[in-house]
Amino acid sequence: MSYHVLIVEDEPSLSDYVKKELIFEDYQVSTAFDGLSALEIFETAKPAIDVVLLDWMIPKLDGLTVLRRMKKIQPDTPIIFLTACDYIGDKVAGLDAGADDYITKPFEIEELLARLRLIFRKWSNSSSKVYELDYLKVDLSAHTTEVAGKTVNLTQREFSLLSYFLEHRGIVVSRADILDDVWGMDFDGQENTVDAYVRYLRAKIDLPNHKSLIETVRGIGYRLNNEN
Repeated sequence: MSYHVLIVEDEPSLSDYVKKELIFEDYQVSTAFDGLSALEIFETAKPAIDVVLLDWMIPKLDGLTVLRRMKKIQPDTPIIFLTACDYIGDKVAGLDAGADDYITKPFEIEELLARLRLIFRKWSNSSSKVYELDYLKVDLSAHTTEVAGKTVNLTQREFSLLSYFLEHRGIVVSRADILDDVWGMDFDGQENTVDAYVRYLRAKIDLPNHKSLIETVRGIGYRLNNEN
């Protein structure tokens, strides 16, 4: 299996070097040089990003903010912080925010490769979490969605939203709660963003002449139907 790595690093020489080494090791690689483009790639990349190498000091959005937003979009994606700072407070802040590991720059490529192998070894040993509801099957670990036995492609955000509904199956969730938990508390958009993404999901996962799996609860929000 070829894993997909996103490198978020604003120093071109380092980014190019790490990218070259990872491609040599048979990884798929995407690169971003600032926080905003990193989030855009993370949300829309196909296939999904399997691990992120994230520099602490990057333009537009700092690494810590990017980390928090990525974990809201896709909590299970491993993130390794790359930082020139060896101050223990920075490392603790990164780990507390959800980072899975960190490497202090400068580093040897062999160390980075070893950290990646460890991440994926833990990942492959973890049990798969699969949800099945009527004709819908979602594998959170494999990041796959099937409707009536056919694979459908969801964006990162759509998949995160569907996962959120599945984890709150049968429970009415408000638009505000969905925004906080899926988009992140620092998201400054409007609640109708949720309505738009629910429409996108329904278009992809609902079958013709079937009741929608995602029920609108007037005046409150949404609920995933709890029927098999």
